Amino acid sequence: MKENRTKPFSVIRGNLSKILLVIYDVLAVNFAYFLALWLRFDCEINTLLKDAYIYIEAWAKFIPIYTVVSIIVFKLFKLYRSVWTFASYREFFNVAYATLTTCALHTIGVTVISRLIGGSRMPFSYYLFGAMIQFVLIIAVRFSYRFILLERSRRAVANAKESKRVMLVGAGAAGRMILHDMNMATDSTDKVVCLIDDNPHKIGKYIDGFCIVGDRHDIPEMVQKHNVDKIYITIPSISSAAKKEILEICKETDCELKILPDVFKLEDGNISKSKLVDVAIEDLLGRDPITVDMSDIFSFLQDKTILVTGGGGSIGSELCRQIAGRNPKKLIIFDIYENNAYDIEQELRETYPQLDLDVLIGSVRDSRKIYDVFAKYKPQVVYHAAAHKHVPLMEHSPCEAIKNNVLGTYKTAYAASLNGCERFVLISTDKAVNPTNIMGASKRLCEMVVQSFDALIKEGKFNKMRPLYEHDDSEVADRFTLSDNEIKTEFVAVRFGNVLGSNGSVIPLFKKQIAKGGPVKVTHPDIIRYFMTIPEAVSLVLQAGTYADGGEIFVLDMGVPVKIDSLARNLIRLSGLKPDVDIKIEYTGLRPGEKLYEERLMDTEGLRTTQNKLISICKPTDFDAYELFNNIEKLMHICYENPQDVKSFVEQMVPTYHPAGEHGTEEKTKAYKEQIAAMSGSNGN
Repeated sequence: MKENRTKPFSVIRGNLSKILLVIYDVLAVNFAYFLALWLRFDCEINTLLKDAYIYIEAWAKFIPIYTVVSIIVFKLFKLYRSVWTFASYREFFNVAYATLTTCALHTIGVTVISRLIGGSRMPFSYYLFGAMIQFVLIIAVRFSYRFILLERSRRAVANAKESKRVMLVGAGAAGRMILHDMNMATDSTDKVVCLIDDNPHKIGKYIDGFCIVGDRHDIPEMVQKHNVDKIYITIPSISSAAKKEILEICKETDCELKILPDVFKLEDGNISKSKLVDVAIEDLLGRDPITVDMSDIFSFLQDKTILVTGGGGSIGSELCRQIAGRNPKKLIIFDIYENNAYDIEQELRETYPQLDLDVLIGSVRDSRKIYDVFAKYKPQVVYHAAAHKHVPLMEHSPCEAIKNNVLGTYKTAYAASLNGCERFVLISTDKAVNPTNIMGASKRLCEMVVQSFDALIKEGKFNKMRPLYEHDDSEVADRFTLSDNEIKTEFVAVRFGNVLGSNGSVIPLFKKQIAKGGPVKVTHPDIIRYFMTIPEAVSLVLQAGTYADGGEIFVLDMGVPVKIDSLARNLIRLSGLKPDVDIKIEYTGLRPGEKLYEERLMDTEGLRTTQNKLISICKPTDFDAYELFNNIEKLMHICYENPQDVKSFVEQMVPTYHPAGEHGTEEKTKAYKEQIAAMSGSNGN
């Protein structure tokens, strides 16, 4: 009932405003041209009434007609339908066009009336001054309410105790639009106090009353001089190197930072204060975003059945997003963690309603499950992202790293080979290079597995490999439908480093620690890592997959490595806080299996380039595939007994693996040799 009483009042108030505006316009158009005559005759009313009476008569006879015509023209130009509280240049031009139209009609009408009454034509100044005065009177009343509100908001911002003083970096088109948007806002406590621009011709000049006080190098000085609280970087087309330089300067000021995203991210083309976002840590990487020609990827993936293992994880889910946009025949997501799988399923069904999508829950360690998946769907392309990746956790559970990473990869690769899979892409890591932790060693074994599969398939010796399973299920192998000479699967691996924002990444961890007030825990002041965004990494993975001939290990160029200590300090500064003052940084020491730096290649590997300079192929190292598979089968039995010293046997299998702090004592090596000898009669079932 309350709502029903309110609506009639608002309608009445709106109609009353229109009526009052019409009455004002009637008076304005009449007064404008009379005032024009008065000005023409030197503001002498007596002269106007006596010597120029014929002009007054012509004006008086035509003005009733002109008044009606003007109201009709004003209505046609929507001068009674605009919301003048938010009037802008569109309304300004509407008033201008309406004035020009009525001025033309007035000229014609008065000329006709003058001739009918036998008078001379009106002075030219009459028409000119009349049109100008009418325009001023019409526009003034319509914009006055907006100016009053704007002045009130400015005073409120100036007087508000919590008002924030803002510096805009960038006085180009985008900066002017942000400035205009902030000036017009009635509910913001942000107050622009100065602008920065690198164009020397702009320095010292004003935009909307605000001075361009210097270039990027003057930012610290001007922040102090103008007591700036916030810095908004409003240059959407800036290069990554220039952006990094400006951010490096800005973050030393302890001001809150926001930035306008790149032009390609402004999908609707509108630029306003609401488009400003917090500065992301990837903005400080100092390189342009990696772009990939997706045409080859499109043709490779189109109309194919594609399986992504670990499809709910950080890399796996982004793989699914990019694959879904390439018109696959069918996409299968396979993951053991149902919450992540559910999230990516809902996202893809909403974004790509026509996508043929199946989401399966299961483990790559489960022989029966993974074999059934391949037998049912016959995927043509497999992206194997399922893995345990957390270094310290795997150091405490080494057998689980082997079971999930090595045995899971072997079982998935075996099932893919015997079910017509065309290409198998393993997602590897730079931690597989000269590993000092079991996670890296397990991923190196995964690389060796897929290289061995590829080599034996090319030699027509796939029958030398056997399925791996701990359960008594020898009939599993009989479910496969292809013979050795029909197996054509190409196996490749893609190796890259840390991914910003992925599960287990330091970035989310640091942000949580900052939100709690610290301390931010860094393992070592000198530790460095390569970083790449998730979409960048995945797009390169997809492109590497299209380059494959089988057996390659593709290495992604991840740019310049970043010190984790610098990363932590930058995150603190980007939060508007001071490292070691507001937020303490605590060095905890290297964790088990952790290295100060990661390597892209082993000493025995070399690189050759591909069509994409950011993707290289490393020369594979030589090893005995048959010996590898025999040792993996033995390793499987060892791991399912869950011994604590499994690392010693892995160290024998991966010559480049040297566990941090434990280099395989003679006692451990001897014990393992005895254990392996005792198992030599095992048949693998």
